[in-house]
Amino acid sequence: MRTKMRLLGFRGAAVKPLNEEAAAELGAELLGEALVFGVGGLCLYLEYLRQAGQSRRREEHLEQTLSDLRQGLEQLQRDLEELRAQGHAQGGAGHAQGGAGHAQGGAGH
Repeated sequence: MRTKMRLLGFRGAAVKPLNEEAAAELGAELLGEALVFGVGGLCLYLEYLRQAGQSRRREEHLEQTLSDLRQGLEQLQRDLEELRAQGHAQGGAGHAQGGAGHAQGGAGH
């Protein structure tokens, strides 16, 4: 009864002793309430852990996806540079041949 009074905010209130039956009933009620609150608190804590785990896995998945996209972009940039280099090499030779062809064509007229 003292515990219940303290929980309700009554400090130092004089409590007359209860008979055994009333004390047992009050103790059982207090124990039941503590059990319900404990189970509720445990459920909330486990749900928090579950949500935190899902959030962490989602973040890891997004980071992995972003990393894969960056690697793909870098590979595409390397491929593009390689193709440009090949294009310049082929285009330069083609211009030299074309220039000689124009010179020959001009002499033929």
